[in-house]
Amino acid sequence: MTTQNDNDIMQAVRQRTEQALASGDLSPLQTSEDVVQDGGLTFIVRWAASLAAKDAAPAAASAAAVVLPGGPRDPNFNPFLPPDPALTVGPIGSEHTIILNKFPVCLHHLVLARQAFFEQLTPLELCDFQAMATLLSAYGGLGFYNGGAAAGASQRHKHVQWLPAQEGNASLRQLAATLPADASSQPQPCQHPALPFAHVLFKVDAGQGVDAAASAAALLAAYTQGRAHLGLNPGEDGLLPPYNLLAGDGWLLMLKRSQEHFEGISINALSFGGTIYVRQPEQLELVRQSGALKALAAVSSSA
Repeated sequence: MTTQNDNDIMQAVRQRTEQALASGDLSPLQTSEDVVQDGGLTFIVRWAASLAAKDAAPAAASAAAVVLPGGPRDPNFNPFLPPDPALTVGPIGSEHTIILNKFPVCLHHLVLARQAFFEQLTPLELCDFQAMATLLSAYGGLGFYNGGAAAGASQRHKHVQWLPAQEGNASLRQLAATLPADASSQPQPCQHPALPFAHVLFKVDAGQGVDAAASAAALLAAYTQGRAHLGLNPGEDGLLPPYNLLAGDGWLLMLKRSQEHFEGISINALSFGGTIYVRQPEQLELVRQSGALKALAAVSSSA
């Protein structure tokens, strides 16, 4: 296969999506949603009944869910090596393959998986940001990363992910819009006053319409500074502590994680972008009663 050209990536994604929907290889989440206000921020809480059904499925099928963890995990199952041909779009750059997420939170929800095996908690490299920036520069949307099981990753094989800009999808727009007025002009990372956990926000020259190579370099520079700020240093095994990263609309958010679940609800990067997914209707009410920010703080590091 040849590397996907920026101009035909989405054409290839749409074509593969249509085929996978028709064959039943793609299983979009069917959700009901509610809106929760907390700390001046708006969170969409989506109840996906299909997630509970997926948990009861055979281990291999269940392990193929790469974004909404919390169900059974088979450590010996790797859906990316090789990827399912029915879900494979093609290469992006020299190190990654575009794969349709089997259980997408929306259509055209993409996994950008390394072609060779690397642990998910090995530090992100320029090529990882190049793959992400190719999509961000051409189409906008949100790039995100679940660093390790405690951050919501259900696969060890290294991969970043991307969502298109769409109403109700996670994004950084709300956080950016509610920052203090001078935050975007500061050269150093800033903290959002509403977020009660350790995090860093960077204004980065990356996003739709910005050169992909320049975007990737800017994202890597912010990521490197964010790691230092949060104390995300590799251990003797070369792996980092668990963390989440979100990038889009000219911003990058990073935060350190302490655990995956809040009261049985799996929290991943999308939750910090304002969209929380739950498996049971009572969990939706739990988020409403406890507060979304309390849920996020409970799974994040305080320092």
